[in-house]
Amino acid sequence: MRPRHLQTILEREFASARDGHHTPVMIWGPPGVGKSETVALVARNHNAPLIDIRLSQMEPSDLRGIPFRGDNLVEWAVPRMLPDATRHGESGILFLDEITSASPAVSAAAYQLILDRCLGEYEIPEGWVIFAAGNRQGDRGVTYSMPSPLANRFTHYDFDVNLDDWVLWAHQNNIDERVVAFLRFRPELLFDFDPAQDPVAFPTPRSWEFAHRALQKFEENPEVRADALQGCVGKAAGIELGAFVDNLLNLPDINAILRGEQVPIPESIDLQYAVASSLVGHALRATEKGDSQELLGNILDFASRLPQAEMGVMLVSDIYRTVGEPLFSVPQFSQWANQFADVMLYDAK
Repeated sequence: MRPRHLQTILEREFASARDGHHTPVMIWGPPGVGKSETVALVARNHNAPLIDIRLSQMEPSDLRGIPFRGDNLVEWAVPRMLPDATRHGESGILFLDEITSASPAVSAAAYQLILDRCLGEYEIPEGWVIFAAGNRQGDRGVTYSMPSPLANRFTHYDFDVNLDDWVLWAHQNNIDERVVAFLRFRPELLFDFDPAQDPVAFPTPRSWEFAHRALQKFEENPEVRADALQGCVGKAAGIELGAFVDNLLNLPDINAILRGEQVPIPESIDLQYAVASSLVGHALRATEKGDSQELLGNILDFASRLPQAEMGVMLVSDIYRTVGEPLFSVPQFSQWANQFADVMLYDAK
């Protein structure tokens, strides 16, 4: 399932807790694809607390609590990390991450918490939802087979990498436009993980964020930057990204395009991707400032001049996913849409 659709499900599950319809959700996927980030995004969207429990690092007593004597009876001290309406709020997300890496004893301790929403006398507040995530056994992580009784306590979704969804996330989170442009140019490198090769550094959505950081830190030192990029996404992908970035010295004047000037269109496809990614970033920033009509119009004029219609459609589609319906109010949009109606593919946000 693509990230955007999974986020919709998690958002609805969070809202359904108020009506008593919430079902715990299990997210399956390889390392570094954004499972944890998607859960965190739902929490941010609802301004809700997120309690992230890494079950792989716990003992059964960490979850169940420890016994103590009171009034000649044995009672259990509830772990402070578990959701409490007074301390944490009436609603939130309990996220059981790395659940497939937890020992069987810890998984057994989680059974009652997940299905019955309680552990002994402790009860999860009604407004809290339970999400979990883990790697599959073929992902070369430290994983245990999920016992059937535990698996039957969840609804299950596979997390699939999707370039369009990642590009939207990247623009919204100020990821370096050169990284976005490179992955538009080489989309198969967004996630390139072969468990049989036992790699150390390899391309994933997470490691491309690392590459973004490396570009900021080592901008002035190209030799070190080349090694840093390889350390983030692996040797082959790092070398390609470095060469791509170096080639951007031939990029046309982006500001001139934004001003509506007739800038020559680069002949090479990689530079066209770079221009498109940069224009999307400028469109987002202008829209956030509330002054985007003229700029969006100039970008649409540029998109209509691109020699490959598919490139223009990709550019305008990325802008729509990023800024939304304000794009439709730009006078040039109708003209552009009529010009490229035969190749347009609408993709709902």
